[in-house]
Amino acid sequence: MINSPEIPLSFSASRRSLLRALGAGVTGLGLAACGKLADDGAQATGSTLKIGFVSPRTGPAASFGEPDGYVLSLARKAFAGGLTIGGTRYDLQIIDRDGQSNPQRGAQVANDLINSDGVDLMLATSTPETVNPVSDACEAAGVPCISTVVPWEAWYFGRGAKPEDKQAFKYTYHFCFGVEQFHQAYTHLWPQVPTNKKVGVMWPNDSDGNAIRAALGPLLAKDGYTIVDPGAYTDGTNDFSAQIAKFKAEGVEIFNTFPIPPDFATFWRQAAQQGFRPRIAQIAKTGLFPSQVEALGDIGAGLASAAYWTPTYPYTSALTKVSSKELADGYQNEAGKQWSQQLGPSLALFDVAAAALRAVANPKDRAAVAKAIGTLDVQTPVGRLRWGKGPNGNVVATPILGGQWVRTTGGKYPLDFVLCENSSDPNVPVAAQLKAYGA
Repeated sequence: MINSPEIPLSFSASRRSLLRALGAGVTGLGLAACGKLADDGAQATGSTLKIGFVSPRTGPAASFGEPDGYVLSLARKAFAGGLTIGGTRYDLQIIDRDGQSNPQRGAQVANDLINSDGVDLMLATSTPETVNPVSDACEAAGVPCISTVVPWEAWYFGRGAKPEDKQAFKYTYHFCFGVEQFHQAYTHLWPQVPTNKKVGVMWPNDSDGNAIRAALGPLLAKDGYTIVDPGAYTDGTNDFSAQIAKFKAEGVEIFNTFPIPPDFATFWRQAAQQGFRPRIAQIAKTGLFPSQVEALGDIGAGLASAAYWTPTYPYTSALTKVSSKELADGYQNEAGKQWSQQLGPSLALFDVAAAALRAVANPKDRAAVAKAIGTLDVQTPVGRLRWGKGPNGNVVATPILGGQWVRTTGGKYPLDFVLCENSSDPNVPVAAQLKAYGA
């Protein structure tokens, strides 16, 4: 028999004496009263494992957090029986916090989860404003952290890593698309509509915008696209008249931007008022979710975007055994809202978390868990994640596929997102060809 570590040694010794005195006839009763039995024999009970989860539930990036409640319910259900690791069963608690789309708030809730709640593992998602400060707090405190939905260059280089670094961080790991995946998507998507290959860009002065400007712009130029860049702008800008005038004067027919959602809404309404109507309007970081596009009204249909997950991804969660289609259907039935591509990577975080904790003999050993993440191979809704295959030791680069928001006829929802290219994951089916904006 294995004594529970929660029972004092003096009591355990007294129990053994009592059992010997009473004989085998009451042994089962004594065990039932003093310890937990596993189905196949005795099993020790470890302390509770705590997972922190930080995402933007409010603020400018709140649309990323829309499906959090549903994903958290699936994860908590999957962990309801705890995790058995090395013969010890651990209860598991998920503590979720709102980063409020604000770097200072993100850092604060991360430090609270680390210092007050004592989390063993941190998960973070959605935009550098949330993910980067959470990752930094974990790296400083020596807490393993897994994050997603920030272009990996904005996460890696945005936190001070250098291009020559093979593994800049010890405790923080990431999976997400990067500039190369955007480049593949755009250069496979844009030729589907004839244009003059002049690309007007609105790349902000933030982690995303700076990473994109440094890497994507030169790649597109090599492919024969002319980049019309009016310069980095500040998040929260409310007058884009100068940029719009430049795009019109240069005859821009492709527009590309990586803004926070409110900034794009402001720009696109002003563009419509001032007569800027490109043949392709390619947006990222916003226009990812139905609520964002529907809020634009008539000028939302026809926008080109990209997807890091859709219900047609042919992959299943290793933790919950839920397929991509089941994930979308379940959310729509329970939440009463249209599927969101955030469902896939958010659930994938918990697939990776479970695999990381199971990969070590002692899941309370933070350094061992962090080291194990760097060698994981996990099946998730966004596909197979394998660390150690590049682009560096901390990152797995995942696909992002190009598509377009189109009006539906007779459907439950007014708009739907259809994939128009699958260059970074041919396993995902293409549903349509890109059409010119307004066609």
